[in-house]
Amino acid sequence: MYTIVTGACGFIGANLVKGLNGRGVTNILAVDNLSRADKFVNLTDCEIGDYLDKQEFLDVVDAGQLDGAVEAVLHQGACSDTMETDGRYMMANNYRYSATLLDFCLDQEIPLLYASSASVYGGGGVFREMREFEAPLNVYGYSKFLFDQVVRRRLPDAASQLVGFRYFNVYGPREQHKGRMASVAFHFFNQFQAEGRVKLFEGCDGYADGEQRRDFVSIEDVVKVNMFFLERPQLSGIFNLGTGRAQSFNDVAVAVVNACRSAKGGAALSLAELKAQGMIEYVAFPQALVGKYQSYTEADLSQLRAAGYRDEFATVEQGVAGYVGRRLAAKGK
Repeated sequence: MYTIVTGACGFIGANLVKGLNGRGVTNILAVDNLSRADKFVNLTDCEIGDYLDKQEFLDVVDAGQLDGAVEAVLHQGACSDTMETDGRYMMANNYRYSATLLDFCLDQEIPLLYASSASVYGGGGVFREMREFEAPLNVYGYSKFLFDQVVRRRLPDAASQLVGFRYFNVYGPREQHKGRMASVAFHFFNQFQAEGRVKLFEGCDGYADGEQRRDFVSIEDVVKVNMFFLERPQLSGIFNLGTGRAQSFNDVAVAVVNACRSAKGGAALSLAELKAQGMIEYVAFPQALVGKYQSYTEADLSQLRAAGYRDEFATVEQGVAGYVGRRLAAKGK
């Protein structure tokens, strides 16, 4: 029996494959689009049973070749570029593809755990899994929102597990291929290594310079939550997956710079000290993001906690320090 991971060469997908391996699961059918071949490196330390291109996978599903052969599907494959303007591509890749997998899983009565997104909430200030708080600002968010609505309609009659995770700002290993869509921790680290300074946006939406706040969640915590639900097939629903704690971009920058300094024996410095020494500076807020930017996110974890998940989530200071340490160690090899 296969465990299927779509988007398996991507950031979250590859980490889920590694997490499954850690639980002794290796008969994994990895599904992805390797037209950008550099993503393959994310799976070089993982064990899988087989690989299929994402379109070939749908053809195999449609032909019934996987009927009775699948234990669970972890669907992470999607276009995650929030600046993508080709709505037809976004809806085909994120919405229609997901709907096909949903039909397959419900027909086969197998668990489907899939990636939704905190982008469904848009610019509102309440991040609770309820329709009245959902108003996406871009077509990416809309594609995730629309599929969530399908799931809500199908949940009451589903005979198998159906779980959507609204990921907040995830950071961690295996995101190097994501380009501008990689986490701010990733970009801040690269900036500091190259220039000895980190650049943040100036203030917007009433926030001071660098004080826009997001719910930054480590990939390790994301994997733990996915595994928690996979091991409890009686649990279904749509759940926020963040820390429940909003922290500023300044917090991330300070954590990155101090982790880099610590690796060289330097003392930790405050935000004010880092600004005074030119290690943190601010750039104009991009016009292209005006009206399309979430200046504040913070996951309401009430439903996740009600489902029984009790583990604490890493803070930016804890999670980013560990991430930077691993990246520095990798550079030293």
